[in-house]
Amino acid sequence: MPPKKKKSGAKKLANMTEEERMIYLEQKRLAEEEMRKKKEEMLTQFLKDKLGKEEKNAKFNLHKLQNQWRVIMRESKAQDLKKDIEILSQTFERIIDRKEAIIKSLVKDIEEAEEQYEMALRSHLQNQDHLIDLHQNRLQKLSEEFKKEQEIIKQEFDKERQEIILQHKQEITDIQDIVFAMEQENQEQDGEMKQEFQSYRDEIKNKNLEEKHTLRIQLEGTVEDLWRQFQQALKNYNETTEERKNAFENLKQRDEKSAKEIETQMRKLQRIQDTIAQLKVKLSNNARECDERNRVIKEQREVIAVEFHQLKAEMNKYRESERYALTQLTLQSNAAIKELDRLKGKGAKIFRLGEMCRKLETEQEKVLPFYSSSLTEEEDEQAKTAELEEPTESLAKVLHEYTSLENFWKRYNKVVLDKLTLDKEKRDLLQENTQLRAVLKQYLDGKLQHIALYFPEITWWKPCFIFLH
Repeated sequence: MPPKKKKSGAKKLANMTEEERMIYLEQKRLAEEEMRKKKEEMLTQFLKDKLGKEEKNAKFNLHKLQNQWRVIMRESKAQDLKKDIEILSQTFERIIDRKEAIIKSLVKDIEEAEEQYEMALRSHLQNQDHLIDLHQNRLQKLSEEFKKEQEIIKQEFDKERQEIILQHKQEITDIQDIVFAMEQENQEQDGEMKQEFQSYRDEIKNKNLEEKHTLRIQLEGTVEDLWRQFQQALKNYNETTEERKNAFENLKQRDEKSAKEIETQMRKLQRIQDTIAQLKVKLSNNARECDERNRVIKEQREVIAVEFHQLKAEMNKYRESERYALTQLTLQSNAAIKELDRLKGKGAKIFRLGEMCRKLETEQEKVLPFYSSSLTEEEDEQAKTAELEEPTESLAKVLHEYTSLENFWKRYNKVVLDKLTLDKEKRDLLQENTQLRAVLKQYLDGKLQHIALYFPEITWWKPCFIFLH
């Protein structure tokens, strides 16, 4: 078919004049030019439609990829936050357990100190009771022991109080160091991450500009080359059809190659844009993570500050209570010292009275200071058995502690009985003296003749009567 057309066209050209042939060739050239333009427009429209479709698909895939990546990042971030929360919770519980152990240890030390104080106080009271019963040297010795024990307890209390204050100051210093170190670390990490992101962003930006510049140079060179080739093809088109066909095929191949290169460059640009979007997402995630971490650290710092104020208030309250206890202990010790001084003076007074009374004792009292018991043997056995039994009533327990004063009460009771006897004898003598005075007065008045009739029991008045006669 094509050879026949050529022959018929050649015959037709041969039959035409030169002017008609020029017109025919011009019309044919214009038709071919119009056809070529239509093909180029169709190809351009096809490429635009294909590019738009690719852009829509790229946007859809990018949106889909971002949604899936966002879900994955949320899950990963949630797991990391859960792990961080668990670690913080364990750390907080461990700190609470340590604080509770310290508090329990301090409470135990306080209880032991109180027990020691109570034991020392009980021992002191017992020694005080014994001191009252013993002589002055024993009293002085036990008083010195009490003062020594009191000083030891006071030194232990001051030492424990100083240790608690030092430990409290050390814990406050450690907490402040931890908070300062955490703030410094967060600031350094934030600065490093910002610097790294800025450098990476500048690097990507410079790389993108270089690639765009290179691509523009390549495309401009390709367009210029294509334009020169097109001009050359247009110039040589009139010379030979075969050469134009070959040139067209060559241009078509080059056009396809350029289209592929454009598509490749577009893909590179899309990848760069995806990388930039990912970096933006990563930057926003890092910013949110840093904000969340800073918020958690601030909350922890606030909690630690609240605990610190609570511990400080408890420490102040404990210090006030201990100061009050020390004040009460000092007041009680001063009162005990005053009471001991009073008992000491009373004991000295008793000793002086004893010395004065000892001068008035008879020989028999000096030899036998204690009278023999008036109880029978059975009553004595019952009394000893009752002394060995454990007392049940509180009064009996108190009296049981004073059994060592039995000899003292014996002498005291003997003195009381002697005093009662002397008082009775004194009253009898006074009564007899009164009667004698009355008899003597009657005799002197001459009214009494027989004195013996009134007082037959009196025998010592006869010498006086003879003397009066």
